[in-house]
Amino acid sequence: MMATEPGEVHGGDCSSAASVRRVSFLRPVHGTTPEVIEAVRAWLDAPAEPAPLIVETSGSTGRPKRVVLSRRAVLASAHAAHQRLGGGGTWLLTVPASYVAGLQVVVRALLAGADPVLLEDHESFAAAAAAACVAGGPAYLSLVPTQLHRLVETDPEALAGFDAVLLGGGPIDPALRRRAEDRGVRVVSTYGASETSGGCVYDGRPLDGVELDVRDGEPIRIRGDVLFDGYDGDPELTARTLVDGWFVTSDLGRIVDGRLQVLGRVDDVVISGGVNVPTPAVAARLRAHLAVDQVEVLGVADAEWGQRVVAFVVGDLSLEQARDWVSVEHPRAWAPRDLVRLDDLPLLPNGKIDRQALRRLMEEPA
Repeated sequence: MMATEPGEVHGGDCSSAASVRRVSFLRPVHGTTPEVIEAVRAWLDAPAEPAPLIVETSGSTGRPKRVVLSRRAVLASAHAAHQRLGGGGTWLLTVPASYVAGLQVVVRALLAGADPVLLEDHESFAAAAAAACVAGGPAYLSLVPTQLHRLVETDPEALAGFDAVLLGGGPIDPALRRRAEDRGVRVVSTYGASETSGGCVYDGRPLDGVELDVRDGEPIRIRGDVLFDGYDGDPELTARTLVDGWFVTSDLGRIVDGRLQVLGRVDDVVISGGVNVPTPAVAARLRAHLAVDQVEVLGVADAEWGQRVVAFVVGDLSLEQARDWVSVEHPRAWAPRDLVRLDDLPLLPNGKIDRQALRRLMEEPA
């Protein structure tokens, strides 16, 4: 992959200083929301294929990566999303435009003929939702689970006004989804990554033009026009991740009734006392407890166990209650050996849980 300097563009008339400055906001994508929107507009309108943009990943599980996305891939994703949703419409932007989920909201809105409605321009979510839903035609927005968890309690009527609420960026609690749908919210769960130009599997089914390869015990693989070109400045990681035209994810999955079920990250299987513990399954069980509002489960280094399973809980639950609850459905060896109660789970700027911050909590001296 040939590197390009910030501001360099292949194709199109970008000779003016203003054009070059706009493009500089895309390598990597950064800046205020209006700056990103204007840069993306110029990028989409370029008469020839422009230089790819770069999206930095959140780094929720380690070092952030710089993902190189061509206009062809970004457009393939946006068009496939609109096709699955039933057509273009008005988009409300509630997530940072610098990450792939927000970037795609900007792209889909511009392709539909209007700037996205910005939450930051309104005094409340309800006001922003009203502005999006009165524009005529379908209205959409994209959320992470933490946002839905809050909004379904504070603004369920505003959420119900959207034709679809895309939900991605982390595990989705089935109880949360049911609660939202009981209030009239049309939830569409999405699975994807920056490397796939955003969500490429909706409610377990790949978008048109996307292929899945799912095998027991092996990472999910994805192929299609939505794929990235590689990692900027990291050819070795690119070679390990893009293999024979497939994106090799870090997630395990299975197909159930024709739909993809994501089981968790490959490195989410913790070996504790010689027992393989899939922490996403433990977290899913704990989320079903009525005393739990939010939870994340991780493995941390332990001299005795190798790794011990730790539950970080927002809610009124004791360690023994957690262990007993998990043991009803799973082996008791899977039950957490530590429980940390928090007022809130730490979040990254894109709304995902900051797993590294949680691990640091366990490293701090008591």
